[in-house]
Amino acid sequence: MKKFFVTNLFFLLTLNILIKSFWILGIDRGVQNTLPSGEYGIYYALLNFTYLFNIILDFGVTSFNNRTIAQNAVLLKKYFAKIIPLRFVLAGVYAVVLFVVAYLTSYDSYAFHLLKWLCVFQILTAFLTYLRSNISALMLFKTDSLLSVMDKTLTIIFCSVMLWTPFLKGGLKVDYFVYAQVLSMGLSVLTALIICLWKTGFVRINWDKKFMLAVLKAGFPYALLTLLMSFYNRMDTVMLERMLKDGKIASEIYASGFRLVDSVNMVAYLFSVILLPLFAKLIKDGGNVKEIIKISFHLLLLISVGFAAVSVTYSNELMALLYNKHIEESSQVFKILCFCFIPVSMTYIFGTLLTANGSLKKLNKVAAGGMIINIGINLLLIPGYAAQGSAYAALTAQTVTALLQILIAIKIFDIKISLKYCMKIAAFLLLCAILTAAVSKLELYWVYKLLITLGLFVVCAFVCRIFSAKELKAYALSVIKDKI
Repeated sequence: MKKFFVTNLFFLLTLNILIKSFWILGIDRGVQNTLPSGEYGIYYALLNFTYLFNIILDFGVTSFNNRTIAQNAVLLKKYFAKIIPLRFVLAGVYAVVLFVVAYLTSYDSYAFHLLKWLCVFQILTAFLTYLRSNISALMLFKTDSLLSVMDKTLTIIFCSVMLWTPFLKGGLKVDYFVYAQVLSMGLSVLTALIICLWKTGFVRINWDKKFMLAVLKAGFPYALLTLLMSFYNRMDTVMLERMLKDGKIASEIYASGFRLVDSVNMVAYLFSVILLPLFAKLIKDGGNVKEIIKISFHLLLLISVGFAAVSVTYSNELMALLYNKHIEESSQVFKILCFCFIPVSMTYIFGTLLTANGSLKKLNKVAAGGMIINIGINLLLIPGYAAQGSAYAALTAQTVTALLQILIAIKIFDIKISLKYCMKIAAFLLLCAILTAAVSKLELYWVYKLLITLGLFVVCAFVCRIFSAKELKAYALSVIKDKI
């Protein structure tokens, strides 16, 4: 099971790092740099505004479906025929609520125009997420991996033409950027639908009101969790844009500081894509989840600590490399937000474990606390500290929620943590901090210092026995043997 997890995780990570990193750091960043100051900011704030109501679009159906099908694959055809019409109903309700709230929030006509297309984008995204939940629940992780990058691959192609074709570049508008994303997502949904129908065979859509109500009832805890997490993950830029006179600029600065963090958050999220059905199956079959937890924790610890260390050390250089405006302000925000990746990574392990176990009541209490912390700190700090205040709010909320989820998981699954193990982790963190500071003093170009630091972190992981060279060799030999 460990080999199955690592092999599929490696394939998924490789694809997504290649495609989505280019999307975030090449296309999305390129669009922001090309557009006039503030124009990207309103798009980014509106995009996060649409995320706030995703509870209505999904209502926990995707997480419920993924866990259920992973444990009972024979239910796929029956559920598929009855959930599809439910998705259309939820999409309609989502659109109505989104535009009513937008009207009450006093957005102007241009914002409504963008919001209309972003609404379509979110509806298509929700459909794709649901369709992929069926595919990953069947343990078809490689197929799901390809689908996970299809929309971004198509958008990269469309936007590359607009960004780097000389006679088109000057006419780039944020509208065209949104249109490209909608078209790409629509083609991805069509592909995923064909794959699902290939697995289920002919499906007659079944309007079953009782079943729909039962699914909504079962999915409500998941939906509530999504809502609460959306508030403490997405409210920052919405509050910045609404609370400050120069809110569009503040939102854009926050987006600049958050972009790199968002790109690496994707790595942690991809762990959860495989971990949720895997944990669900292991828990049902009475398997041992502790080994999967351990390897996930060690991998994400190395990645997240490495990212935070080099980001805070070379924040000015990274922001200057990526952007042509608001560099100093973005750097200060990035120095705070980069540490969010550590608790977010832990959430994608332990939060996913608790979701697979059905511990939604506890997760919702934790998420509610995170939402209150995030909104409260934003209200206090935004007036005086703008984007930096929102960054502190995000870091505090993410850290508190991650620690609580870890403690709950340790108690439920009776995970034993020895003093020796804690000392090993502490030694790794201390050694990494010392090496980061030492390398930063070298008279070398900053990119070389960054790469040397990351390389030394990998060495530290083996020195502190976070990873075992013996296990790595045994795994490599088993993979080679399978290929032969």
